[in-house]
Amino acid sequence: MRLFLNALGASCASGLTHLRNVIPQLSRFAGVETTLAANPEIRSEFADLPNISLPAIPPFANSVKRFWFEQTVLPDIVRRSKADILISTGNFALRHSPVPQILLSGNSLYTSQDFRRDLWSRKDYRLWLDNHLKSAVARHSIHWADLTIAPSQSFADELRRWTGKPVECIYHGFSPSVFFAQDPPLPSNIREQLDAARNHIRLLFVSHYNYYRNFETLLRALPIVRKHSSQPVRLFLTCEFRHGANPGSYRPEQANALLKELGLQDEVVQLGAVPYHLLHQVYRAADIYVTPSYAETFAHPLVEAMACGLPVVASDLPVHREICRNAALYFHRFSPETLAEQVLRLVGLSARQQFAKRGSNRAIDFTWQKHIEQLLAKAHQLLGKRNVIENVAFAHPTPPILREHPVEQLPA
Repeated sequence: MRLFLNALGASCASGLTHLRNVIPQLSRFAGVETTLAANPEIRSEFADLPNISLPAIPPFANSVKRFWFEQTVLPDIVRRSKADILISTGNFALRHSPVPQILLSGNSLYTSQDFRRDLWSRKDYRLWLDNHLKSAVARHSIHWADLTIAPSQSFADELRRWTGKPVECIYHGFSPSVFFAQDPPLPSNIREQLDAARNHIRLLFVSHYNYYRNFETLLRALPIVRKHSSQPVRLFLTCEFRHGANPGSYRPEQANALLKELGLQDEVVQLGAVPYHLLHQVYRAADIYVTPSYAETFAHPLVEAMACGLPVVASDLPVHREICRNAALYFHRFSPETLAEQVLRLVGLSARQQFAKRGSNRAIDFTWQKHIEQLLAKAHQLLGKRNVIENVAFAHPTPPILREHPVEQLPA
């Protein structure tokens, strides 16, 4: 089978996580050849892999230019690659794909009413309009694709309600051999900040700063936890509340102002972005993982946290309940009070150990091997259906008379 993987939309977060785990494993699958269209900044990561071809793709100044390239130039590149199947990974499909197309749709912001309300309340009208336009294209893309796949059943159901089209679920995976592969020492500034909180309950939230991760609810919960906990509490973030330190155009002023208003400058440690190969050490230095996100499709950090033996406190999204099951405690996503209440339930060591064990057992259910096998199986099914349709059409061509005369002129 020859695959063409359009990953031009993978630039950060889960898109890159998916790409960096899937491509190396695809390269080792017997009988599979993959052509990968990826951004120039990350192409070099896959240059030495067997069975992976990398066509030259120009850099794009913005997503509009990238979309135009995908719709006008990429179809010809797909044809020249002689691919059997196109897999579009960036939420947007080709309108006229030259081969059967599988769309991997994994952006909940296009369907989230909470996100739209949040943008409007922040008066971020430019981002609101951008999201509105991209949502329309993402919705049409599900109609353009032959098959759409979501990374969780909850999000697949949401996409089906949104478009009226059937959407299937294939879970994203987790690779312990990759995640725990390296164990170099943490940079001294990170290690010192973690060590300085040894006598604290250390909370961790792994995310860039953006609006839909709902940082403000988490910050408002901290004074409540501090008031009712017998131990001091410290929150560690893998981001910084400053311009230029995070992907996208999200403005961190509101979070910064709230941090100062609540007097949390010492209780909230902004580590900044931590390289992926070091993340497992940060997880293991924490006591509880928290995520207040109000929009999500899979949530890789939840699986990473569970694999590291961390108990989880998560917002009450259907996808969070689906991924963590009984390995987490849940709270209303806009309620600092219930978030604090659930964190306080895990302050005791025995409770943390109980949830940590459940999480470790749940994390092993997600593998990239399984993800790729199921994806290839869907590709084979799609090719089989296309071949059947083409064979039937060839075996029973439309009679010439139907092409030459209107129906009412046919003889009885």
